[in-house]
Amino acid sequence: MKNKFMAVFICAVFFVVCFSGKQKVSTLQKEAISVSAVSAVLVCADSGEVLFEKNSGEKRAIASITKIMTAVIALEYAEKDDKIITFTDEMTAEGSSLYLKKGDKLTITELVKGMMCVSGNDAANAVAVGIAGSKEKFAELMNQKAQQLEMNGSHFVTPSGLDDEQHYSTAGDMAKLCRYAMGNKKFAEIVSKRELTVSYVFPEGKTQVCRNHNRLLSEYDGCIGIKTGFTTKAGRTLTSCAERNGVRLIAVTLCAPDDWNDHKKLFDYGFSITERFDLRNILEPLELPVVGGTADSVRICPKEECPVTVFTDRDNEITYKIFMPHFCYAPIKKGTVTGEAHFYRNNKKIASVSLTAAESNDLLE
Repeated sequence: MKNKFMAVFICAVFFVVCFSGKQKVSTLQKEAISVSAVSAVLVCADSGEVLFEKNSGEKRAIASITKIMTAVIALEYAEKDDKIITFTDEMTAEGSSLYLKKGDKLTITELVKGMMCVSGNDAANAVAVGIAGSKEKFAELMNQKAQQLEMNGSHFVTPSGLDDEQHYSTAGDMAKLCRYAMGNKKFAEIVSKRELTVSYVFPEGKTQVCRNHNRLLSEYDGCIGIKTGFTTKAGRTLTSCAERNGVRLIAVTLCAPDDWNDHKKLFDYGFSITERFDLRNILEPLELPVVGGTADSVRICPKEECPVTVFTDRDNEITYKIFMPHFCYAPIKKGTVTGEAHFYRNNKKIASVSLTAAESNDLLE
Protein backbone atom coordinates (compact mmCIF):
# COMPACT_ATOMS: atom_id res chain seq x y z
CA MET A 1 0.00 0.00 0.00
CA LYS A 2 3.09 2.20 -0.20
CA ASN A 3 2.59 5.59 -1.91
CA LYS A 4 -1.18 5.30 -1.46
CA PHE A 5 -3.18 7.36 0.99
CA MET A 6 -5.35 5.32 3.33
CA ALA A 7 -8.90 6.22 2.28
CA VAL A 8 -10.73 4.59 5.15
CA PHE A 9 -10.64 6.30 8.54
CA ILE A 10 -9.13 4.13 11.27
CA CYS A 11 -10.25 5.33 14.66
CA ALA A 12 -6.89 4.53 16.21
CA VAL A 13 -5.81 8.14 16.66
CA PHE A 14 -8.46 9.25 19.13
CA PHE A 15 -8.34 12.40 21.25
CA VAL A 16 -10.91 13.64 23.77
CA VAL A 17 -10.48 17.19 25.06
CA CYS A 18 -12.81 19.12 27.34
CA PHE A 19 -13.51 22.81 26.83
CA SER A 20 -15.22 24.83 29.53
CA GLY A 21 -17.17 27.73 28.12
CA LYS A 22 -18.24 30.84 29.96
CA GLN A 23 -19.68 30.10 33.38
CA LYS A 24 -21.85 32.74 34.94
CA VAL A 25 -24.33 32.77 37.76
CA SER A 26 -27.35 30.79 36.59
CA THR A 27 -30.49 32.81 35.87
CA LEU A 28 -33.86 31.29 36.67
CA GLN A 29 -36.31 31.46 33.79
CA LYS A 30 -39.18 32.65 35.95
CA GLU A 31 -37.07 35.62 37.06
CA ALA A 32 -35.66 36.30 33.62
CA ILE A 33 -38.84 36.64 31.60
CA SER A 34 -42.62 36.35 31.65
CA VAL A 35 -45.01 36.18 28.69
CA SER A 36 -48.73 36.56 28.15
CA ALA A 37 -48.94 33.33 26.14
CA VAL A 38 -50.59 30.25 27.59
CA SER A 39 -47.90 28.16 25.84
CA ALA A 40 -44.51 29.36 24.65
CA VAL A 41 -41.04 28.17 23.74
CA LEU A 42 -37.77 29.73 22.63
CA VAL A 43 -35.20 27.47 20.99
CA CYS A 44 -31.80 27.72 19.38
CA ALA A 45 -32.37 27.12 15.67
CA ASP A 46 -29.13 25.27 14.97
CA SER A 47 -29.29 22.80 17.87
CA GLY A 48 -32.93 22.81 18.98
CA GLU A 49 -31.88 23.47 22.58
CA VAL A 50 -34.59 25.08 24.67
CA LEU A 51 -33.78 28.48 26.18
CA PHE A 52 -37.23 29.13 27.62
CA GLU A 53 -40.48 27.23 27.81
CA LYS A 54 -43.93 27.58 29.30
CA ASN A 55 -46.43 24.73 28.86
CA SER A 56 -44.58 23.88 25.64
CA GLY A 57 -45.99 20.34 25.51
CA GLU A 58 -49.63 21.34 25.96
CA LYS A 59 -51.88 20.51 22.99
CA ARG A 60 -53.72 23.56 21.68
CA ALA A 61 -55.48 24.92 18.60
CA ILE A 62 -52.87 26.64 16.41
CA ALA A 63 -54.84 28.56 13.76
CA SER A 64 -52.96 29.75 10.65
CA ILE A 65 -49.45 28.81 11.75
CA THR A 66 -50.70 25.46 10.40
CA LYS A 67 -49.83 26.88 6.99
CA ILE A 68 -46.14 26.40 7.77
CA MET A 69 -46.70 22.67 7.39
CA THR A 70 -48.81 23.18 4.26
CA ALA A 71 -46.15 25.40 2.71
CA VAL A 72 -43.30 23.01 3.51
CA ILE A 73 -45.06 20.10 1.83
CA ALA A 74 -46.06 22.28 -1.12
CA LEU A 75 -42.56 23.64 -1.74
CA GLU A 76 -40.98 20.21 -1.50
CA TYR A 77 -43.53 19.01 -4.06
CA ALA A 78 -42.84 22.04 -6.25
CA GLU A 79 -39.12 21.24 -6.36
CA LYS A 80 -40.06 18.35 -8.65
CA ASP A 81 -43.22 19.74 -10.22
CA ASP A 82 -44.28 23.36 -9.73
CA LYS A 83 -47.59 22.52 -11.34
CA ILE A 84 -50.27 25.01 -12.31
CA ILE A 85 -53.40 24.72 -10.16
CA THR A 86 -56.81 25.88 -11.38
CA PHE A 87 -59.00 27.33 -8.63
CA THR A 88 -62.36 25.59 -8.19
CA ASP A 89 -65.41 26.00 -5.98
CA GLU A 90 -64.28 23.26 -3.58
CA MET A 91 -61.17 25.33 -2.77
CA THR A 92 -63.08 28.32 -1.40
CA ALA A 93 -62.68 29.07 2.30
CA GLU A 94 -63.87 31.45 4.99
CA GLY A 95 -61.56 33.77 6.85
CA SER A 96 -58.40 35.42 5.54
CA SER A 97 -58.12 35.17 1.79
CA LEU A 98 -56.07 35.79 -1.33
CA TYR A 99 -59.48 36.40 -2.99
CA LEU A 100 -59.02 33.79 -5.68
CA LYS A 101 -61.81 33.29 -8.19
CA LYS A 102 -63.04 30.21 -10.00
CA GLY A 103 -60.82 29.63 -13.03
CA ASP A 104 -57.77 31.47 -11.67
CA LYS A 105 -54.55 29.61 -12.42
CA LEU A 106 -51.37 29.87 -10.31
CA THR A 107 -48.32 27.72 -9.74
CA ILE A 108 -47.82 26.04 -6.37
CA THR A 109 -45.01 28.43 -5.47
CA GLU A 110 -47.15 31.51 -6.16
CA LEU A 111 -49.95 30.05 -4.05
CA VAL A 112 -47.49 29.50 -1.20
CA LYS A 113 -46.49 33.17 -1.42
CA GLY A 114 -50.11 34.24 -0.93
CA MET A 115 -50.68 31.62 1.74
CA MET A 116 -47.70 32.71 3.85
CA CYS A 117 -47.82 36.47 3.24
CA VAL A 118 -51.53 37.27 3.70
CA SER A 119 -52.54 33.89 5.19
CA GLY A 120 -54.87 33.03 2.33
CA ASN A 121 -57.08 30.12 3.38
CA ASP A 122 -58.21 29.79 -0.22
CA ALA A 123 -54.60 29.46 -1.35
CA ALA A 124 -54.00 26.76 1.27
CA ASN A 125 -57.02 24.81 0.07
CA ALA A 126 -55.90 25.20 -3.54
CA VAL A 127 -52.48 23.77 -2.69
CA ALA A 128 -54.02 20.86 -0.76
CA VAL A 129 -56.56 19.85 -3.40
CA GLY A 130 -54.16 20.54 -6.26
CA ILE A 131 -51.46 18.29 -4.81
CA ALA A 132 -53.38 15.51 -3.06
CA GLY A 133 -56.82 15.62 -4.70
CA SER A 134 -58.65 16.58 -1.51
CA LYS A 135 -58.07 18.33 1.80
CA GLU A 136 -58.47 15.00 3.59
CA LYS A 137 -55.74 13.33 1.54
CA PHE A 138 -53.48 16.30 2.04
CA ALA A 139 -54.00 16.08 5.81
CA GLU A 140 -52.56 12.57 5.61
CA LEU A 141 -49.40 14.04 4.09
CA MET A 142 -49.29 16.63 6.87
CA ASN A 143 -49.49 13.97 9.56
CA GLN A 144 -46.86 11.85 7.84
CA LYS A 145 -44.49 14.81 7.83
CA ALA A 146 -45.30 15.53 11.48
CA GLN A 147 -44.38 11.94 12.32
CA GLN A 148 -41.08 12.29 10.44
CA LEU A 149 -40.27 15.42 12.45
CA GLU A 150 -41.22 13.70 15.74
CA MET A 151 -44.04 16.15 16.33
CA ASN A 152 -45.67 13.67 18.68
CA GLY A 153 -48.18 16.08 20.16
CA SER A 154 -49.64 17.19 16.83
CA HIS A 155 -52.49 16.17 14.55
CA PHE A 156 -53.56 17.99 11.39
CA VAL A 157 -56.98 18.04 9.74
CA THR A 158 -57.09 21.23 7.68
CA PRO A 159 -54.44 22.82 5.42
CA SER A 160 -55.39 26.34 6.56
CA GLY A 161 -55.69 25.92 10.32
CA LEU A 162 -59.40 26.65 10.63
CA ASP A 163 -60.69 25.19 13.88
CA ASP A 164 -61.38 21.48 14.24
CA GLU A 165 -61.43 19.44 17.45
CA GLN A 166 -58.86 17.03 16.00
CA HIS A 167 -56.56 19.74 14.69
CA TYR A 168 -53.91 20.73 17.24
CA SER A 169 -50.23 20.98 18.05
CA THR A 170 -47.90 22.16 20.82
CA ALA A 171 -45.48 25.05 21.07
CA GLY A 172 -42.60 22.58 21.22
CA ASP A 173 -43.77 20.73 18.12
CA MET A 174 -44.24 23.93 16.17
CA ALA A 175 -40.68 24.95 17.06
CA LYS A 176 -39.48 21.67 15.51
CA LEU A 177 -41.50 22.44 12.38
CA CYS A 178 -40.15 25.99 12.21
CA ARG A 179 -36.55 24.77 12.46
CA TYR A 180 -37.20 22.36 9.59
CA ALA A 181 -39.07 24.91 7.49
CA MET A 182 -36.42 27.60 7.85
CA GLY A 183 -33.91 25.10 6.48
CA ASN A 184 -35.78 25.27 3.16
CA LYS A 185 -34.20 28.19 1.27
CA LYS A 186 -37.31 28.97 -0.77
CA PHE A 187 -39.52 28.92 2.32
CA ALA A 188 -37.10 31.13 4.26
CA GLU A 189 -36.96 33.59 1.37
CA ILE A 190 -40.75 33.86 1.14
CA VAL A 191 -41.42 34.39 4.85
CA SER A 192 -38.65 36.98 5.19
CA LYS A 193 -40.30 39.46 2.78
CA ARG A 194 -42.43 42.32 4.07
CA GLU A 195 -44.09 42.49 0.68
CA LEU A 196 -44.46 39.99 -2.15
CA THR A 197 -45.95 40.03 -5.63
CA VAL A 198 -48.05 37.01 -6.56
CA SER A 199 -48.13 36.33 -10.29
CA TYR A 200 -51.02 34.54 -12.02
CA VAL A 201 -50.82 32.24 -15.03
CA PHE A 202 -54.45 33.12 -15.73
CA PRO A 203 -55.69 35.77 -16.03
CA GLU A 204 -52.52 36.26 -18.02
CA GLY A 205 -50.36 39.10 -16.71
CA LYS A 206 -52.32 39.55 -13.50
CA THR A 207 -50.26 40.28 -10.39
CA GLN A 208 -51.24 40.90 -6.79
CA VAL A 209 -49.15 42.75 -4.21
CA CYS A 210 -49.34 41.16 -0.76
CA ARG A 211 -48.16 42.77 2.47
CA ASN A 212 -46.93 40.38 5.15
CA HIS A 213 -49.01 40.23 8.34
CA ASN A 214 -45.89 39.62 10.44
CA ARG A 215 -45.19 42.99 12.10
CA LEU A 216 -41.95 41.72 13.62
CA LEU A 217 -40.30 41.89 10.20
CA SER A 218 -40.33 45.66 10.53
CA GLU A 219 -40.48 46.06 14.31
CA TYR A 220 -37.71 43.73 15.52
CA ASP A 221 -34.12 44.05 14.35
CA GLY A 222 -33.00 40.71 12.93
CA CYS A 223 -36.43 39.14 12.42
CA ILE A 224 -36.43 36.92 9.31
CA GLY A 225 -39.89 35.24 9.52
CA ILE A 226 -42.18 33.31 9.90
CA LYS A 227 -46.04 33.14 10.43
CA THR A 228 -49.00 34.65 12.28
CA GLY A 229 -52.34 33.08 13.16
CA PHE A 230 -55.69 33.75 14.80
CA THR A 231 -59.05 32.11 15.36
CA THR A 232 -61.52 32.68 18.17
CA LYS A 233 -60.76 29.23 19.58
CA ALA A 234 -56.98 29.36 19.24
CA GLY A 235 -56.52 33.00 20.12
CA ARG A 236 -53.44 34.74 18.76
CA THR A 237 -50.71 32.34 17.64
CA LEU A 238 -47.30 33.39 16.37
CA THR A 239 -44.07 31.79 15.23
CA SER A 240 -41.02 33.88 14.49
CA CYS A 241 -37.33 33.57 13.73
CA ALA A 242 -34.62 36.15 14.35
CA GLU A 243 -30.87 36.22 13.75
CA ARG A 244 -28.10 38.37 15.22
CA ASN A 245 -24.35 37.92 15.05
CA GLY A 246 -24.76 34.45 13.63
CA VAL A 247 -27.12 33.28 16.38
CA ARG A 248 -30.53 32.21 15.08
CA LEU A 249 -33.47 31.77 17.47
CA ILE A 250 -37.04 30.55 17.00
CA ALA A 251 -39.97 31.61 19.20
CA VAL A 252 -43.47 30.14 19.33
CA THR A 253 -46.43 31.44 21.32
CA LEU A 254 -49.93 29.96 21.48
CA CYS A 255 -52.97 31.82 22.81
CA ALA A 256 -50.97 34.99 23.46
CA PRO A 257 -52.96 38.24 23.78
CA ASP A 258 -49.72 40.27 23.67
CA ASP A 259 -47.81 38.12 21.19
CA TRP A 260 -45.74 40.84 19.49
CA ASN A 261 -44.26 41.94 22.80
CA ASP A 262 -43.92 38.34 23.95
CA HIS A 263 -41.66 37.58 21.00
CA LYS A 264 -39.61 40.73 21.47
CA LYS A 265 -39.06 39.78 25.11
CA LEU A 266 -38.16 36.22 24.19
CA PHE A 267 -35.65 37.29 21.56
CA ASP A 268 -34.11 39.97 23.78
CA TYR A 269 -33.68 37.35 26.49
CA GLY A 270 -32.34 34.75 24.08
CA PHE A 271 -29.79 37.01 22.46
CA SER A 272 -28.63 38.22 25.88
CA ILE A 273 -27.58 34.69 26.90
CA THR A 274 -26.17 33.36 23.62
CA GLU A 275 -23.17 33.96 21.42
CA ARG A 276 -21.60 32.34 18.39
CA PHE A 277 -18.44 30.33 18.95
CA ASP A 278 -16.12 28.75 16.39
CA LEU A 279 -15.39 25.22 17.57
CA ARG A 280 -12.06 25.26 15.74
CA ASN A 281 -10.76 27.37 18.61
CA ILE A 282 -10.78 24.40 21.01
CA LEU A 283 -8.83 22.01 18.79
CA GLU A 284 -5.24 21.41 19.78
CA PRO A 285 -2.56 21.35 17.02
CA LEU A 286 -2.74 18.10 15.06
CA GLU A 287 0.00 16.22 13.21
CA LEU A 288 -0.47 13.19 10.95
CA PRO A 289 2.64 10.98 10.48
CA VAL A 290 3.67 10.57 6.82
CA VAL A 291 5.65 7.60 5.46
CA GLY A 292 8.02 8.21 2.56
CA GLY A 293 7.64 11.96 2.47
CA THR A 294 9.98 14.92 2.54
CA ALA A 295 8.82 15.50 6.12
CA ASP A 296 7.89 13.08 8.90
CA SER A 297 4.40 14.50 9.31
CA VAL A 298 1.88 16.99 7.98
CA ARG A 299 -0.11 19.60 9.90
CA ILE A 300 -3.85 18.97 10.01
CA CYS A 301 -6.47 21.69 10.33
CA PRO A 302 -10.26 22.02 10.02
CA LYS A 303 -11.47 22.49 6.45
CA GLU A 304 -13.82 25.33 7.30
CA GLU A 305 -15.42 27.27 10.12
CA CYS A 306 -17.42 25.23 12.60
CA PRO A 307 -19.72 27.65 14.42
CA VAL A 308 -22.10 26.74 17.24
CA THR A 309 -24.28 28.73 19.63
CA VAL A 310 -23.05 28.71 23.23
CA PHE A 311 -24.96 29.87 26.27
CA THR A 312 -23.51 32.46 28.62
CA ASP A 313 -25.86 31.62 31.50
CA ARG A 314 -24.90 27.94 31.79
CA ASP A 315 -21.94 25.62 31.63
CA ASN A 316 -20.69 24.83 28.15
CA GLU A 317 -18.61 21.69 28.52
CA ILE A 318 -17.71 20.78 24.96
CA THR A 319 -15.69 17.71 24.07
CA TYR A 320 -14.39 16.51 20.74
CA LYS A 321 -13.18 13.30 19.16
CA ILE A 322 -10.72 13.11 16.30
CA PHE A 323 -11.04 10.35 13.71
CA MET A 324 -7.88 9.88 11.60
CA PRO A 325 -5.71 6.99 10.38
CA HIS A 326 -2.48 6.03 12.22
CA PHE A 327 -0.47 7.50 9.34
CA CYS A 328 -0.56 8.11 5.60
CA TYR A 329 1.77 7.57 2.68
CA ALA A 330 3.35 10.39 0.69
CA PRO A 331 2.63 12.23 -1.46
CA ILE A 332 -0.16 14.18 0.21
CA LYS A 333 -1.45 17.43 -1.22
CA LYS A 334 -2.53 20.53 0.67
CA GLY A 335 -6.29 20.39 1.24
CA THR A 336 -6.52 16.58 1.17
CA VAL A 337 -9.21 15.38 3.60
CA THR A 338 -7.54 13.27 6.27
CA GLY A 339 -10.19 12.82 8.94
CA GLU A 340 -13.03 14.37 10.92
CA ALA A 341 -13.57 16.13 14.22
CA HIS A 342 -16.86 15.51 16.03
CA PHE A 343 -17.99 17.89 18.77
CA TYR A 344 -20.29 17.06 21.68
CA ARG A 345 -22.11 18.98 24.40
CA ASN A 346 -23.56 16.94 27.27
CA ASN A 347 -22.74 13.78 25.29
CA LYS A 348 -24.89 14.96 22.36
CA LYS A 349 -23.23 15.53 19.02
CA ILE A 350 -23.63 19.17 18.02
CA ALA A 351 -21.33 19.57 15.01
CA SER A 352 -18.62 18.00 12.88
CA VAL A 353 -15.96 19.30 10.51
CA SER A 354 -13.61 17.69 8.01
CA LEU A 355 -9.89 17.79 8.72
CA THR A 356 -7.47 18.55 5.89
CA ALA A 357 -3.75 18.74 5.28
CA ALA A 358 -2.56 22.29 5.89
CA GLU A 359 0.42 21.80 3.59
CA SER A 360 1.75 19.43 0.96
CA ASN A 361 4.19 16.65 1.72
CA ASP A 362 5.93 15.40 -1.42
CA LEU A 363 7.31 11.95 -2.09
CA LEU A 364 10.93 11.56 -1.02
CA GLU A 365 13.08 10.91 -4.08
